[in-house]
Amino acid sequence: MRKNFPLLTAATLLLSAASFRTAPPKGWEPLLDQSLSKWQTFESHRHVPGDKGQPPTDAQGQPLPPIGYGKNEGNVFSVTMQGGEPVLRISGEIYGCVFTKQDFTNYDLKLKVKWGQKKWLPRLDEPRDSGILYNSQGECGVDYWHSWMLSQEFQVSEYQKGNSMGDYWCIANSAADITARRTQDTLRFDPAAPTVKLGGGTAYFCYAASPERPNSEWTELELINVNGQSLHLVNGQVVMAVNNSSYVKDGQRQPLTHGKIQLQSEAAEVFYKGIVIKPLAAMPAQYARYFAGK
Repeated sequence: MRKNFPLLTAATLLLSAASFRTAPPKGWEPLLDQSLSKWQTFESHRHVPGDKGQPPTDAQGQPLPPIGYGKNEGNVFSVTMQGGEPVLRISGEIYGCVFTKQDFTNYDLKLKVKWGQKKWLPRLDEPRDSGILYNSQGECGVDYWHSWMLSQEFQVSEYQKGNSMGDYWCIANSAADITARRTQDTLRFDPAAPTVKLGGGTAYFCYAASPERPNSEWTELELINVNGQSLHLVNGQVVMAVNNSSYVKDGQRQPLTHGKIQLQSEAAEVFYKGIVIKPLAAMPAQYARYFAGK
């Protein structure tokens, strides 16, 4: 027994060290585990060339139903353990999402992202793409690609062709106010610029402030979302401030300040890890300047 004791102690220490490395800081709730117990899945349709975002049709020209909720055709969503922590792989082969079972309001969300190698139609010649969709409400499939809920998008994209990590997109009929400067037909976030209203038939996309490529293989993302105001941070840098989160109904804006969190499957292989969240009572004071007088 005495001979085995040092071995058992070493093993115990290794296990404890692994647990320490993967345990979130105090106050943070981990959202990812090996069984995706805190998430649900939705798959839309396999892409048909030339469909322009529309569902495929049957012989009579009627739209075919989506693959649906709780489905994982093609093993699009999977989790493996790497270095003692769960890593989510989204293959991108079929458009869709994983989304939290819980509705969240007023929070700080952190996660890390890394690109895989695989791409699928219709993105074979386009930058790899995914996204964090927040304040997500209603049913999946109401957007252009018939794959996601009404929501706001924190763009997850390769740095190619002007795309950048942290861009903002309106999903379905969402809307927001962003301080942005115009360059030809595009908008780019600028805290010193005038406020631009997005959504409701006007602009629906805004580039993030910084197009630089991250230095590390894993990119750190953070979403701070409080009372209709949100910040997109990439590797600790604020690249987007979204104000007056809302959606348009009957021509009028309605508040869109809470909801589920979706991670997109969008024709590119992507990995996520370290997904943690904590509640916030208010926007942290160091970020108040992004919304002062807006």
